[in-house]
Amino acid sequence: MERDFTAAAPNQLWLTDITEHPTAEGKLYLCAVKDVYSGRIVGYSMDPRMKASLAVTALENAVRARRPAGTIVHSDRGSQFRSRRFVESLRHHGLTGSMGRVGACADNAAMESVFSLLQKNVLDRQRWTSRQQLRLAITTWIERTYHRRRRQRRLGKLTPIEYETINRTALTAA
Repeated sequence: MERDFTAAAPNQLWLTDITEHPTAEGKLYLCAVKDVYSGRIVGYSMDPRMKASLAVTALENAVRARRPAGTIVHSDRGSQFRSRRFVESLRHHGLTGSMGRVGACADNAAMESVFSLLQKNVLDRQRWTSRQQLRLAITTWIERTYHRRRRQRRLGKLTPIEYETINRTALTAA
């Protein structure tokens, strides 16, 4: 990707990564898939274990929601994204995998910025007693706050959903 994290239309380029956060019950892992065009999280999954199925489920959820064609899916070199199951899922859906360079954290900085916001706005605000409590808080933040309330400067101070809606309407009219 040469760190060119831009897209002229939905479903051209997706980014994916995994983050973790502790609870009193143990860690909860989140894998999210972000559409670069609008910054919208198009698929995600959570699990108490960081394994290939976490990444595959997030990808499958994104595919179900967006029905992409020819999308590039960029990730770091984590074992979950190099797994046979993840690569087969990419191939099955006609998606192209892309990976950052070893040790080059800037190669996935656009995805890491979402996790940084999540950390600041949700994860670090309290101690989480259960995975279910944290799972609900993450889902609420993604679906209500990040998608519907958080205005982004690069989107002309629109939310991801507003940006997609306005531009879909403009593309349809043209």
